[in-house]
Amino acid sequence: MSLYARIAGTGGFLPERVLTNQDIEAIVDTSDEWIRERTGIRKRHLVTQGERCSRLAEVASRRALADAGIDPAALDLIIVATTTPDQVFPSAACFLQQRLGIRGCCAFDLVAGCTGFVYALGVVDQFIRTGGIRRALVVGAEILSYIVDWQDRDTAVLFGDGAGAVVVEAGPEPGILSSHLHAEGAYTDILQVPGGVGDRKRDPYIEMRGNELFKIAVTTLSDVVEETLRANGMQKSELDWLVPHQANFRILQAVVRRLKLPLDRVVVTVGEHANTSSASIPLAFDVAIRDGRIRRGETVLMEAFGGGITWGSVLLVY
Repeated sequence: MSLYARIAGTGGFLPERVLTNQDIEAIVDTSDEWIRERTGIRKRHLVTQGERCSRLAEVASRRALADAGIDPAALDLIIVATTTPDQVFPSAACFLQQRLGIRGCCAFDLVAGCTGFVYALGVVDQFIRTGGIRRALVVGAEILSYIVDWQDRDTAVLFGDGAGAVVVEAGPEPGILSSHLHAEGAYTDILQVPGGVGDRKRDPYIEMRGNELFKIAVTTLSDVVEETLRANGMQKSELDWLVPHQANFRILQAVVRRLKLPLDRVVVTVGEHANTSSASIPLAFDVAIRDGRIRRGETVLMEAFGGGITWGSVLLVY
């Protein structure tokens, strides 16, 4: 009997602190009108100093576990997709495991920039299809405010903090249909946080070449949708929902125009959340499920693009 990886529950968490575009006007030379026109972002949520990735992940995870009706002790695997872990090591996943009060299951972090959650779902799908596990917790959690240069107008307006989580279970009914994961290391310097272990000369802030990134993002995101549909013998009209990485509304618009998809079938939360990197897709997915837009049995395509560069998609039946 074939096994599918099916999403059994979702959860999300946004910190209480809100930074509006008007607040950013007092920090850098920008305006609410400029930010909305260029990005579609109206506000973003930020942690208070001292909060850690694993705490955000815990809140989102407990909500997803409650939604699925699953005890944390039943988990076989925890993956946290993040670029902002609590510390270099141990992993944020191990800290999350400790916070959930469970022991023994496999737990690790996955770093693939904004594509991290999609990568993690692809990994879990393979574990389940081969019979290695039955239940997994997949989390995207980021505290990007710690690595934003708040004096850089080009990046300060874009990012926010948050976490989203899903519980994935093995079962006979269709769930994840396919995943398509890619990377191109030749473009590592287009979107990066330079500096690392042993490097004390550079501040670890996000650096981005926006114009180049925009063009590559639109091309790769459009192409991966076409690749996914071909692999599954599907037409665009058969998709119920597109849940893209929430980087920038102009990128979303460009992808939707290129694919000739109706915007009302695209989940868009970038205006309220900003870019939360690996957390953006699970947060948007959770919002659309809880407000009743996405229903059981509907076909959902998730796609993302991020530093690496990385890009990918997951097609699933919710």
